[in-house]
Parts: sequence; structure tokens; C-alpha cells
Amino acid sequence: MAATVNRQWRLNGFTGFDSLVLKENRIPEIGDSDVLVRWKYASLNYRDLVVSKGTYPLGALDGIVVGSDAAGEVVKIGSQVRLFEPGDRVTGIHLQTWQEGTLKAEDIGNATGGKLDGVLQEYGVVPESGLVKIPDTLDLQQGSTLTIAAITAWDSLVGLPSKRLEAGQWVLTQGSGGVSVFAIQFAKAMGAHVIATSSSQAKMDRLMELGADYVINYKEVPEWGAEAKRIANGAGVDHVIEVGGPGTLRQSLNAIKIQGVISLVGFMAVSENSNEPKLLEVLYYGCIARGVLVSSKQEFQKMNAFIDANNIKPVIDEKVFDFADVPAAYQYMWDQKHFGKLTIKIASK
Repeated sequence: MAATVNRQWRLNGFTGFDSLVLKENRIPEIGDSDVLVRWKYASLNYRDLVVSKGTYPLGALDGIVVGSDAAGEVVKIGSQVRLFEPGDRVTGIHLQTWQEGTLKAEDIGNATGGKLDGVLQEYGVVPESGLVKIPDTLDLQQGSTLTIAAITAWDSLVGLPSKRLEAGQWVLTQGSGGVSVFAIQFAKAMGAHVIATSSSQAKMDRLMELGADYVINYKEVPEWGAEAKRIANGAGVDHVIEVGGPGTLRQSLNAIKIQGVISLVGFMAVSENSNEPKLLEVLYYGCIARGVLVSSKQEFQKMNAFIDANNIKPVIDEKVFDFADVPAAYQYMWDQKHFGKLTIKIASK
């Protein structure tokens, strides 16, 4: 490792994308249980954008290295590291202390790119426990898309053992962002039927190509929840991947079947309706509404095995940003110009 300088994108305040500052620091030393990773590719999430604006619900610390998702190669390992060797291809888990089982309150604060330094840097030191190997069938660019979007989609479909998605059931997804696209891919590999929504004909066509059985234009069909329920044999869908939040929850409730599951994973759609649904209304619809905050390292490894077994390839936007252009990448995603995951090339070679 000839390099000694580590370029990092850090927060300087919470004023938006202009608060992202490129700095240079020395490559940090590793502890006995740490791994030094040279990050090669990163991908963005909606949470990364709102972190910079100071509106992320779970909060973030000023001055942190930003970014949540990246893949790279192990450069150096501590004396007590047993799971990795130099040259291994790895990615990080988002909630670093959530290894298995049920999420604990203390895990929520241990989030990369929030309370912990993130991945938009050339080199990162990560505890051995905070890494997983990327699937053998994926390259590093594809592997950089898994940490939040993929595992969130995975947990939405299989995270409740008694409500795990089964072949022949119906799934409703919203839009063409990373979580929704992964949900389509996973659901189809599990033998389910998928209804997607979009307002762009080009994106609707691509969602169909990815396997969506039906795509509803939500601008042309404002009551798209009722339409989804009609498509799903009139009984409603078994799973809704709810990425909009207050602005779309009403339609999700209209689409869900009795005892179906609405996985609340996002908050992109702002409602201007003072009559937006309240959580108590879940009672009237007889469904389950659950918040999804990624999942554990154990589930991440199960998902990676599923990706390998089913030859699932992450959908990546054709535009790839250079490491020097991170603020422009944030703006591109904010303007919703992307389809699937938006990636940033960190390493020049």
C-alpha cells in the first residue's frame, strides 16, 4: 500500500449538498480486531441526501465521513482477525453492532454515515464484525449497492417469519429506486406476483423488463391502491414496500389485504393532506405495519447466498460519478434522474 493520504467526503454543517467537503487525512492505523479496506465503489441512498440537509429522522453527527454503502478490497488485517484476508472483496453492514436476532435500541445509533464515519473515503477502518464478503457472482460496483437498499427489500419480504413471502402471493412496490427494484427482483425469484408504480413511461417499461407483472401510472390513476387491490384478485396484496411515507400510505392501505404486511421503509412522498392516515387506522384495515431498519449481519449473509443462488444482478443507473463529483451525484439523485442504484467510483484503479 503505497498511498499515505486518504481523501474523505465529510459533513461541514447541515445546509445541504454544499455542506459536503472533500478533505485529506492520513490513512488510519488498525487495531487488533480491525480491517483496513480500500473502498472502490459506493452507492447512494435517499438517507444520505437528507443527512446532509439535517432532516434525517435518526440524526447524524456533524463532521462525519458521509455515505453508507460501498464495496472494496481488504488491504490489511489486525492480529486477531480470522474471517478476512488481504484481497477479500467486502462491504459493510449499516448498523454495525446488529449481528443477529432482534434489533436492539443501542444498535440504531451505530449507523455508518450517521453516528459513525461512513464510506465515501478511499480507505476505511472497520471492525471485523462489521463486514461481510460480497456475493461471488457480483463485481465491486454491484456489491456496493447492498448495504441498505438490498437488505431493506430483503427484510421487508422475509423479516417476519410468520409472514414470509410465499410463491403465488402479491407484492406492491413504489417507484424505481433501489429498495423497490431489489424488492421486485427478490419477489420474482421467490415466485410472487409484482405490481409496481411509476409515472414515467420509460421507467414503467424498465420495471416490466425487470419482471413486474403490472405497472400502474400513479399520475393517471390517483387511486392506485384500489387498482392494485383489484388486480390482486380483489382481495388485495400480501406485501407493500412503502417507500413514500405520509404521501402514499393511504394508497398502500387501500391496496393491502387483511393480515397483509406494509413495510414502512421510506418517507419520500410529502403529504399536503391534513387527513393523512394515522397509525390507528391500521386496525381498521386489519393489516400489519412494520418499520424496517435494514437487518442483521446474519440476514445479510443469507441474502447474499440467495443472490448467488438466483443469479440476481443489482440494477445500476448508467451514469457513474467520479469521486470528485460527489455533490453532483447527490443532486442527480435528488432530482430523481436515476433508475435503480446510483454509484460513485472511488478508486481510480
